[in-house]
Amino acid sequence: MTEIIIYKTPISPYCDRAKQLLDKKNLGQFIKEIDITQDPKLHQEMLAKSGGRKTVPQIFINGRHIGGYDDLAAANEKGQLDQLSEA
Repeated sequence: MTEIIIYKTPISPYCDRAKQLLDKKNLGQFIKEIDITQDPKLHQEMLAKSGGRKTVPQIFINGRHIGGYDDLAAANEKGQLDQLSEA
């Protein structure tokens, strides 16, 4: 089963774009959204898991760090998103 975690903020258009792309790939039902806006512990958790990347979204598929929206879109363009979600 695919697990997708997105660390996000409610005002980021890139978070919305990432969710839209995943919905287009029929992966929307596997998304767990973690809003880091009001919880410093969740923000620190995101920084630790992403290797210090501060931008949102930070996306993880099946425990693997994908990166932000641009990284997700690039993986999709290369056909890697389908492989990641099947792993």
